[in-house]
Amino acid sequence: MILTLPTPQVCHTPVSHETGPEKATSRGGRALLCGLALVTGVFAAGESADLTTRDLMLLDAIEARSIRYFIEHTDATTGLTRDRAPADGTPSEAHASVAASGFALSAWCIASERGMLPRELARANAIRTLRFLLENTDHARGWFYHFLDTTTGRRAWHSEASTIDTALFLQGALFAREYFGDKEIRSLVDQIYERIDWQWALNGGTTLAHGWLPESGFLPYRWDRYAESLGMYLLGLGAPANALPANAWHAWRREPVVDYAGRTFLHCAPLFTHQYSHAWFDFRSRHDNYANYWRNSVDATLAQRQWCADQSTRFPMWSLKLWGLTASDSARGYVAWGGPVGGDDRLDGTVVPCAPGGSLPFAPRECLDTLHEMRRVGGEAVWQRYGFVDAFNPHNGWVARDVIAIDQGIMLLMAENLRSGLVWDHFMRAPEVQRALSLAGFREENEFDLPPLLAVILPR
Repeated sequence: MILTLPTPQVCHTPVSHETGPEKATSRGGRALLCGLALVTGVFAAGESADLTTRDLMLLDAIEARSIRYFIEHTDATTGLTRDRAPADGTPSEAHASVAASGFALSAWCIASERGMLPRELARANAIRTLRFLLENTDHARGWFYHFLDTTTGRRAWHSEASTIDTALFLQGALFAREYFGDKEIRSLVDQIYERIDWQWALNGGTTLAHGWLPESGFLPYRWDRYAESLGMYLLGLGAPANALPANAWHAWRREPVVDYAGRTFLHCAPLFTHQYSHAWFDFRSRHDNYANYWRNSVDATLAQRQWCADQSTRFPMWSLKLWGLTASDSARGYVAWGGPVGGDDRLDGTVVPCAPGGSLPFAPRECLDTLHEMRRVGGEAVWQRYGFVDAFNPHNGWVARDVIAIDQGIMLLMAENLRSGLVWDHFMRAPEVQRALSLAGFREENEFDLPPLLAVILPR
């Protein structure tokens, strides 16, 4: 069945004062905003010459509505951000996630830079989160638990002390530290960073464990191949205390290498795995002894786009302008799906806006065209209070009820990086980041001195 949803407006409507954050239903939203309205339409033109007025209006709206999510679903006392919320703005009872709180720290910086929040209010929001996480939140040797009670900071759902989610938070914290240049923020971030025991998380091996449970110890899984863990390993190398040994960067396997539609690249099926490290680390024009990870993500994005279009016999609505798979909600629950290989047998024609949205800098024109098409096909049903819903199925009319914080966050950060490079420019100033890149052997790209694997995965 073809999606039967309201016809969308051609113009992408910005957030208005009538629907702005002063109407927020959450106590956190009201306090964080202090009654201020969220303003759009104040963005400077993007650096990319091919961004049209229509493109900029869409990016305006994506950023503004994503920031609205973080405002309305961040607790005013603890500064912790809920993992998800209904797309229509209904109050959420979800637990906080530490990764969501890291994306929120990044959101305050972008909101300040874009004139959506006064700088002092954005700074106060960041301090609230950092102080609470440092002083009041459960952790294991500095590693935060994946999910937290939003109002108390206590471990929720018997979740693990998560290495990757702590790393995502830390990347947001370092960005906030460098952006605000504030003594108090610097002290809080440094204390959080310094207490993380990276060597302990190796659990006697050469690669990091996924996490640890107080009831049973370390999880049996390791970050031992290409995934979203690039940034995590680099943070560990550059850490001010209990740092990873340099060989940890070399210990994880650069596999699998996949070839599709003339593109050869390190593969991991859900697109978020190619996006998260790049949201903060600027890998453009540099490589280590193994790969140019920026070009790898470009190829992974474009290969999935082509692969989705090639599945049109199964899913007739999929095309070069309507595609995108990454971890998301679905009619069957939460699924980490993707392609071109390793695609889940549960694929049912669902598309996920943060797949193209989180890849905006990798393939601006292709991803923007798809986001426009998602708005056109889905109309108001898929574009609600916080922007795009998490996922929708244009074949049977299913639309996700919720938005997910990290999915809104990756779209926000990548939209801003596409337009201004703001996140990259500040994050890359961190001395820990520069030290990590040096220890990992990164250098400016030289096409005449390519390492063996790099020569394989660079575009032909």
